[in-house]
Amino acid sequence: MIIEICANSLTSALNAQAGGAGRVELCSELSLGGITPSAGMIELVRKKLKIDVFVLIRPRGGDFCYTSDEIEIIQKDIEFCKKVGCDGVVLGVLNPDGTIDIEIMKKLVELARPMQVTFHRAFDICKNPLNALDQIIDLGIERILTSGQQNLAIDGLSFLEKLIQQSQNRLIIMAGSGVNATNFSDFQKIGIQEIHFSAKRQVNSFMFFEHSMVQLETNPYINWVSDIQKIKKTVDRT
Repeated sequence: MIIEICANSLTSALNAQAGGAGRVELCSELSLGGITPSAGMIELVRKKLKIDVFVLIRPRGGDFCYTSDEIEIIQKDIEFCKKVGCDGVVLGVLNPDGTIDIEIMKKLVELARPMQVTFHRAFDICKNPLNALDQIIDLGIERILTSGQQNLAIDGLSFLEKLIQQSQNRLIIMAGSGVNATNFSDFQKIGIQEIHFSAKRQVNSFMFFEHSMVQLETNPYINWVSDIQKIKKTVDRT
């Protein structure tokens, strides 16, 4: 089983490698479900890691229906990832009616080559997912990251199994959302070959001064980082 760590920083990416993960999906802003990380982070992570580096290509939080300007941003980010030698990109574009935007996705997949492409969890809010599965296969995309259209992948097991059966090994179904060392064996039993999780833990800021009069939207004195021991624990059990 291949373990992909959703890494929100260089530290998290290095911890993923040290913990034995096979791949990282590099992103930023986990609180938003992940968006595209900075060019500097992408380039430095690619330089320092020996394992595969996939980059989340998502210009903002919210839905997956994008304007023409946002599509141009996505294209520029894909081109940068290819330029610095990333192994894959993770993306997904939907129409306003919840179907996959085939025309745009075809252009993005072609632009991304020779990198691999993962269709991300836009799949989990798309319309007619079994039809969408066949469309994604026809696009030549290598894998789908999905929770089985549930909040947690463990609750989507039966649907994940259905996706595996329908895919007939034409692409990889990768389970993500709430996957961890205690439940990953449930995914193995239904034939899942790849799992995705952040293995995150809270870390405190190095700052000892805290301003008492200003409160930001998020606590600036804590951060989240992928934990080596959590990753190792899962790797050792696979």
